[in-house]
Amino acid sequence: MESAASHFRDSSIVVVTIESGEVYIVVSLSSRNDTQVIYVDPTTGALRYNGRMGYDIFSSQNKALDYVTNGSKWLCKSVTYARAILGYAALGSFGLLLVATRVTPSIPDLPGGGCVYTVAESQWIKIALHNPEPQGKGEIKNIQELTDLDIDGKHYFCETRDITRPFPSRMPLQQPDHEFVWNEWFSMPFKNIGLPQHCVILLQGFAECRSFGSLGQKEGIVALTARRSRLHPGTRYLARGLNSCFSTGNEVECEQLVWIPKRVGESVPFNTYIWRRGTIPIWWGAELKITAAEAEIYVSDRDPYKGSAQYYQRLSSRYDARDLNAAVGENQKKNAMVPIVCINLLRYGEGKSESILVQHFEESMNHIRSTGKLPYTRIHLINYDWHASVKLKGEQQTIEGLWRLLKAPTLAIGISEGDYLPTRQRIKDCRGEIIFGDDLEGAFCLRSHQNGVVRFNCADSLDRTNAASYFGSLQVFVEQCRRLGISLDSDFAFGYQSANNYGSYTAPLPPGWEKRTDAVTGKTYYIDHNTRTTTWNHPCPDKPWKRFEMTFEEFKRSTILSPVNQLADLFLLAGDIHATLYTGSKAMHSQILSIFSEEAGGGKFKQFSAAQNVKITLQRRYKNAVVDSSRQKQLEMFLGLRLFKHIPSVPVKPLHVPSRASACLLKPVPNIYPNFDGGASLLSIKKKDLVWICPQAADVIELFIYLGEPCHVSQLLLTISHGADDSTFPSTVDVRTGCYLDGLKLLVEGASIPQCPNGTNILIPLPGPISAEDMAVTGAGARFHSQDASGLSLLYDYEELEGELDFLSRIVALTFYPAASGRTPLTLGEIEVLGVTLPWKDIFAHEGPGARFYELLDHREPNPFLSSLDMNPFSDADLGKEKVVVPAQQDASANLWVDLLTGDHLPSESISQPVMVDSVNEGNDFLHFLGQAVIEQPNGEAISKVTSADDKSPLVGGTQQYINCYKLLAGPHMGNKLGFMEAMKLEIERLHLNLSAADRDRALLSIGVDPATINPNLLLEDEAYMGRLCRVANTLAMLGQASTEDSTTASIGLEPIDGSVIDFWNIARIGESCSSNLCQVHAEAGIAANASPSLASWVSSQSSFLCYQCERKVCKICCAGRGALLLEGYTSNMASSYSGGSNQGGSVHGSSVDASLNRSTTLDGFICKLCCHPIVLDALTLDYVRVLVSIRRSARAEIAVHRAVGHVIGFPSRDFLKRNQSLDRQESARALRQLLNGEESLAEFPFASFLHSVETAAGSAPYLSLLTPLDPGLKPSYWRAPPGASHVEFVIVLGDLSDVSGVILLVSPCGYSMADAPTVQIWASNKIHKEERSCMGKWDMRSMITSSSELSGPENLSEKAVPRHIKFAFRNPVRCRIIWIMLSLQKLVSSSFNFENFNLLTLDENPFSQLDRRASFGGPVESDPCLHAKRILVVGSL
Repeated sequence: MESAASHFRDSSIVVVTIESGEVYIVVSLSSRNDTQVIYVDPTTGALRYNGRMGYDIFSSQNKALDYVTNGSKWLCKSVTYARAILGYAALGSFGLLLVATRVTPSIPDLPGGGCVYTVAESQWIKIALHNPEPQGKGEIKNIQELTDLDIDGKHYFCETRDITRPFPSRMPLQQPDHEFVWNEWFSMPFKNIGLPQHCVILLQGFAECRSFGSLGQKEGIVALTARRSRLHPGTRYLARGLNSCFSTGNEVECEQLVWIPKRVGESVPFNTYIWRRGTIPIWWGAELKITAAEAEIYVSDRDPYKGSAQYYQRLSSRYDARDLNAAVGENQKKNAMVPIVCINLLRYGEGKSESILVQHFEESMNHIRSTGKLPYTRIHLINYDWHASVKLKGEQQTIEGLWRLLKAPTLAIGISEGDYLPTRQRIKDCRGEIIFGDDLEGAFCLRSHQNGVVRFNCADSLDRTNAASYFGSLQVFVEQCRRLGISLDSDFAFGYQSANNYGSYTAPLPPGWEKRTDAVTGKTYYIDHNTRTTTWNHPCPDKPWKRFEMTFEEFKRSTILSPVNQLADLFLLAGDIHATLYTGSKAMHSQILSIFSEEAGGGKFKQFSAAQNVKITLQRRYKNAVVDSSRQKQLEMFLGLRLFKHIPSVPVKPLHVPSRASACLLKPVPNIYPNFDGGASLLSIKKKDLVWICPQAADVIELFIYLGEPCHVSQLLLTISHGADDSTFPSTVDVRTGCYLDGLKLLVEGASIPQCPNGTNILIPLPGPISAEDMAVTGAGARFHSQDASGLSLLYDYEELEGELDFLSRIVALTFYPAASGRTPLTLGEIEVLGVTLPWKDIFAHEGPGARFYELLDHREPNPFLSSLDMNPFSDADLGKEKVVVPAQQDASANLWVDLLTGDHLPSESISQPVMVDSVNEGNDFLHFLGQAVIEQPNGEAISKVTSADDKSPLVGGTQQYINCYKLLAGPHMGNKLGFMEAMKLEIERLHLNLSAADRDRALLSIGVDPATINPNLLLEDEAYMGRLCRVANTLAMLGQASTEDSTTASIGLEPIDGSVIDFWNIARIGESCSSNLCQVHAEAGIAANASPSLASWVSSQSSFLCYQCERKVCKICCAGRGALLLEGYTSNMASSYSGGSNQGGSVHGSSVDASLNRSTTLDGFICKLCCHPIVLDALTLDYVRVLVSIRRSARAEIAVHRAVGHVIGFPSRDFLKRNQSLDRQESARALRQLLNGEESLAEFPFASFLHSVETAAGSAPYLSLLTPLDPGLKPSYWRAPPGASHVEFVIVLGDLSDVSGVILLVSPCGYSMADAPTVQIWASNKIHKEERSCMGKWDMRSMITSSSELSGPENLSEKAVPRHIKFAFRNPVRCRIIWIMLSLQKLVSSSFNFENFNLLTLDENPFSQLDRRASFGGPVESDPCLHAKRILVVGSL
């Protein structure tokens, strides 16, 4: 059979560790004809891939390995060969790479092509990282447990086809159904570097096939695929029933695919049948007893059916084929409903422990019908006590009874049928739905679709479920074969057929068959167009679904049992897989699956099965009691869940090290040995043991590091390196950074370097530049009384200083000072600069996070003063005075995640210790807004604004509003002393008004108020209470983050769910008070009388709720936030004795809400503030302040990102965004290849940049756009120098040391004239000093214009050709790193024209007439000659 995804090789993975400890992942995919090299950063574990030919792209695997090993295999420390990458994560001190070292083609050739592989053997490759941050023993233990996760034999993947949906999928490979992708979090590092296909999409469950046929002939293939859902992962007693993601434990989608393999070029007929299995979809659990007694089953006593409707809604949405079937043809009727039939196999006899579940299952059906949420879904419950029936009637009659129950629903739901057409020319013959894609050479034609689904369950969805689903699918299997023309009738079947008189029934013909009548004899014959043969016999004369009416013995006598036993073998294997994943042991009571086998009838086999069941029972009890908690933790970490609990010190994304690879030193570093490399080895990981000895006379050592790519510099990592005397290493260091050499800003001055043993790593956090004014205003130095200076910020950082964020920093200047001047020579070790880089490749290509950036930009309002959400991201205002923009996703607390800007993190024991908040930026990944559109708060709702509703003015108005709020609380004469809660609410107002801590302090000092007097950290005098408050708030944040994770997961496969009226915190703002006549609580009634109309944005609405504790009516203002329900158990006694996190037993994936279901309060319901414990109310307020602080930090980072992109490609308009999406990138790539003519582009941003800033005219495209790739940007855009500038110098630092052969200047869309054609002079060097550069040539472009008319005049945008350009070729290639380009305008001196009468000349006669030249984004018309260009390309080879 022809495969659409044909390939000449299998995918190959080689993981190479060289002697220096560096790790390279060499990947050769079957879908590509080249090889990629992915570098694992040895410091942070970040994956690095630039997509540059000869650097990390090679034509073959051997060439890639030669590059990695430098041609010598002796440099390899270890080599691991694998077939697929399953995932990777950098977890603190280790990078964990999971690879499949051996795979089995379990379904070798699907219809239409594609092979399903089962992971037979896997390996965790543990990569030691030079991470200076220590990890606790608990984290290291958890990471070790993760590597013990059972992968082999229980996971599978397909490299070319989407198999997360029923066959055939309508979606491409890289758009899977997230419900069944188990390595989605583990594959994110590869998606982040633009290589999503390099990590396979991993499914958990079972996939295998068998060939079968009648009379020993191979006629068909049956494949059984079981996809386990990841929405409620866990083990037997920790994941039962529903969770807050609206999914059940042990939920599996099963698919039975049957097809007839054909020769190449022939159509392939197939059909599929889908069913589900899982635990009962209500809130229930079971407590395992210490004794051998049966576990006690319980059902939640509060809202046990919450989420049941959403569960069935997800099923209905997935299996709704009403419209598809109606569109197939005239013979199809549109189904009015989507049937979901639940086959409940639980014991429901009197006194049975499972009877309580049966009762609630039935009541849940009534509850769902009463909600009216599923108007087009019909849910039908069939109770069938499997064990009781087997005991009373025996196995055979139990099977017969099941068949009778399944007949009607199975016929109503049906199966899906179709053909794979090998060529798309045959699509015109299809009478059904057509499915095709880039991964298919042909197309699928679906003639009918299964509508609805049958769902089986027992208590654990294991043994009984596996048996019942087998016998149900067996009937379908026989019908599938019949419809494909494969008869499973034995010789005994003819007697049965005559006994069951079918009368005049005529079966439909299989696909590709035709019925005709012989013209001579009048007899009917049949043509098989698939094989081009004829026969007098009907290919499938049987009545459809006829075996549903048979007894067990009749079925056995009339059926060829070989295919039946092969199907049973698949179910036996699948049952063991599901049981092992859920319980840690194989399936029980599986002997019934072998009932059609001749060996199954003996008593010896039954006795063996009984003994085996006893053994499995004991194994399960042991594993459930001892191992389940560890296995649960493994699953959560593998899925990326609850990482804040399992490995809290690990950052969301590791930092990059741009000082490595292509980075360089702009000035040589002096050394006592003159022939050294000038300091380049100081930046190399291969020189980890280096001791760089400076001359003894050097009192100060300066290093100017040019980073390999622009970033926001976050950390400086120094390796202590000295000889016998540890005093030779510097004692202090100054750090300056900037985009250009002439604009460096001081970050750290006099940072202390302690004396340490040789090889010690010293990490120095680098905050952004802080203005001197903010430094003077905020902090102890600005206080009226030094003794009142604030101490340690236990609750949060009240005096946070906000440093500037710059993602275009390119140069880092380090100044080292010795401990004692001139006594001993200074010694240096390895130097590493860590930072955060932007996904420039995706931004230029409008892909991945880059595409998300433009979507956010396109929805932004132009008015910067409407609200914080409408801020113009490219405003030139100071960052501290800009309106903040709400980030895309925010964690429940700023204290759960690593500070990506500084690299600092919280103590690992954050639950039991006060939170220490950093001073720069803390919280989640601040670039995550490129991946999502809204902020998901712990309650799943989005915060719509961070400014006040009345904030219609810039910062000055916000300052005045803050002062008004303070005066309202302090009284008209400001004589009232503010308490803790009043100070916290004032901070909330400050953050909503978008004021920094420095802005606040300036406002307070202007009215004579000491900011320290309202510092919440100082207003709680009871230190014990403060400690308890911190612990409660931290626990609340963890529970809120778990709730946020579940809300995100619950949205998979469902429509957006409306949030609650009460948010997670529900903090009453200053001026808001209870004024509802319906409220019986009046918890917030104190400040309304004094509230001014301008401050009271709104009063409480007349709607009321019911407090579930006191059962009084309560208004929205007087309700406690929904987060209080998570901490409901905090009574006065419990709060005082609190010592840790909440119990996470039960269904752990749903957080404590899922744990101990009948003992915990769910998020549905309301609690008034009078019934809520005071410490919980304080914790809600504290958590809300922390979240607002984190939102502000993330918003500042987002503004910095927008500003950086604006400095590179300008401020795109909506027209730009729309038109740029339709650009032909293949055309651009072709044009670039023609421009380069076999050479390489050596000066493309972000790898290359300018050493100095360049003067630019107002309205011009940014000068950095001169170095951007050809793909992005609106074609008429170009760079212009300011009016009157007669010359401009560009100093370009190339991406690497290269052999440069010339420079290409792309002509601006306006073209050149004799007036603005510049003189071009080019120099080359490896050093930044002008006196050491070499002149490569000087060119007069006026002579070029004279000889080439195409360089003048406007550009014809309709022409699809190579852009207009001028190449300045060097006589000989020069090896260099820095290129100088000088553009100079020449003065016009000519006697041919009278300039006094210049205006009398016509446009055609005037050779100096200036064409209309506009700025790149609609700037003013320029009439004076000016310097301009569109792109600068430096060409040559590496």
